[in-house]
Amino acid sequence: MGPALLALWSAPRSRSTVFFRMMLERDDLLPLHEPFCNIANDGRTEVGDRTVTSSDALVDVLLELAGRRTVFFKDTTDCEYDTVFDRQDFLKRGRHTFLLRHPREIIPSYAAIKPDMALREVGVEYLWRIHQAVLDAGGEPVVVDSDDFVDQPERTARAYCAAVGLPFRDDILHWQPGERSEWRQSARWHTDVSNSSTVQRQERAYDRTIETDPLLRKYYDHHLPFYERLWDRRIQI
Repeated sequence: MGPALLALWSAPRSRSTVFFRMMLERDDLLPLHEPFCNIANDGRTEVGDRTVTSSDALVDVLLELAGRRTVFFKDTTDCEYDTVFDRQDFLKRGRHTFLLRHPREIIPSYAAIKPDMALREVGVEYLWRIHQAVLDAGGEPVVVDSDDFVDQPERTARAYCAAVGLPFRDDILHWQPGERSEWRQSARWHTDVSNSSTVQRQERAYDRTIETDPLLRKYYDHHLPFYERLWDRRIQI
């Protein structure tokens, strides 16, 4: 394939960092970890040797770089980046993938790290909004179920690569454990991936769940319909 812009969008706590860690094993692309989120939270992000301070400027840089080499970035939808809805060039030219996880699992995991989480930070509704914007712009979004990814990593990775036009490499499914500089500023969110060496399911139990906490149940009821709409469009593994 020629140069391309590959975007991976996910709600938080949806296994996107382990997907990103897998992609770090490739030497045929430029990987960027949460550049939009970095700007939303910190006012800046690093793209190669450039410092970018706005989402609109980031879109320009991503499109420019993707004219010369393949760029892969992942970002989460607990932050909002409404600039992207105004950039039809970005929505149509990028190959946008949406990584899903059921909100019954996202919500307790997020609340364990950020107990005062807000409704919008679950991120599934915003994920659906970006998906719809890509469709409306004439793009061809790809939807991947993260349950498939952790339960059948090779088959899912093969299907993803085929969908976005990347050659599959089986050596990307194993790596050396350790924290990566790409996510150092948000390392507390990524400890499982830092300790990992492959793609695998991690089981956790939480005190606050949608069954025990009425507020979390309200969040769940709000986001579930958007998850279901996206899940119906997922790649069949």
